[in-house]
Amino acid sequence: MGALVAPDLDELRAFTARLRCVEAGGDAGLGIEWLDAIEALKSVGCAVQAVIADGVATSIRADRRARGLPRVEWDRGIASQIALARRESPNRGDRHLGFARALVHEMPHTLALLRSGRLNEWRATLLVRETACLSAADRAIVDRRLCSDPAILDAVGDRGLIARAKALAVELDAAAVVARHRKAVSERRVTTRPAPDSMAYLSVLMPVEQAVCLQATLGRDADSLIATGDSGGRTRNQLMVDLVFERGTGQTAAGGVPVAVNLVLSDETLLAGGHEAAQLQGFGPVPAGIARQLVADAVDSDTATSLRRVYSCPRSGALTAMESQSRTFPKSLRKLIDLRDRTCRTPWCDAPIRHHDHIRSRRQHGATTARNGSGLCEACNYAKEAPGWTARPVHNPGRTHLIDLGTPTGHHYRSTAPPLPTSAHLWAS
Repeated sequence: MGALVAPDLDELRAFTARLRCVEAGGDAGLGIEWLDAIEALKSVGCAVQAVIADGVATSIRADRRARGLPRVEWDRGIASQIALARRESPNRGDRHLGFARALVHEMPHTLALLRSGRLNEWRATLLVRETACLSAADRAIVDRRLCSDPAILDAVGDRGLIARAKALAVELDAAAVVARHRKAVSERRVTTRPAPDSMAYLSVLMPVEQAVCLQATLGRDADSLIATGDSGGRTRNQLMVDLVFERGTGQTAAGGVPVAVNLVLSDETLLAGGHEAAQLQGFGPVPAGIARQLVADAVDSDTATSLRRVYSCPRSGALTAMESQSRTFPKSLRKLIDLRDRTCRTPWCDAPIRHHDHIRSRRQHGATTARNGSGLCEACNYAKEAPGWTARPVHNPGRTHLIDLGTPTGHHYRSTAPPLPTSAHLWAS
């Protein structure tokens, strides 16, 4: 780390500025050469980032150890600092740090290929991932056998690379591969993420035999409905989706959703045919017409619905208050923070809110108020408890809620709450 002095950093920034000026030319051959050179540059940059990330972690860990902090504190918040520097989520920061440690300490040949530009970041990530269950010694053997000679993986596709790494892992330590499979089964889960056109992806991570069985069963039953004329004009894919919903909720696909959702929309959108998009908590913006249809479908169904007034600043869209339907203030305050922040307030982190915490801590006499509260995911809330982290609400009159986050290295990042639809109402079913 000591070799990274100011002139080197200034030179890198100057080169980056020159690279921004590159434009497409008419010579296709030269264009291909540019693409090849820039791809190599990206790989070299990735290798350097890995070396630097490991160096940062080593330096911070050594400092905390020297100061006599307990071992549990040595790594806290390091991945979050790396994530902020790379403008990515803390989860990605943790992956980057694990990737860096593996390359620097256990896979020198892979790191060398990355430095030479002969291996890109994704393919290096695949090698790290497929050897994660091995001991350091066995991982080094895979690294040497696959990456000591650039020609070994030259022109090999991603699937071929994965297959070779898996085969070597099984050859070296079959028990570790089996144990990794058992661990993967224990981490089965269901997740959702937004898709274009007000749709969403529902992902189920499960053992492969269960996934194949589920897919085959849905396909068989959809084919049966089509064959008997009970499809209602729906395609096979549409029927399979509707079957998943019906069997998972006990409701018909046309019925109301039997669990609580928060849909925030303006009174003009709800009642006067306005065009301002609504916000569906955990998903994002929903077109006004679709939002009105969701409300109408719920009202027409047997699902219990409620409407709560949420007050936002007409100029900035900042959440200012919410009509209470709860006797206990903390519950209402948590709900207000959920609606204001939507996701974890750490910059570049889109994780769901799991903790509601003081920005200025109670130890520093921070008040239990909306202004001094923020919604955080579990990882980010624990990270900011590490030594050297600071956070404070920033006075931002007439605008949305603003937080200044400081890291132990002295860098500062700002987090601004997203605006609400003006004159918002909350519809929950």
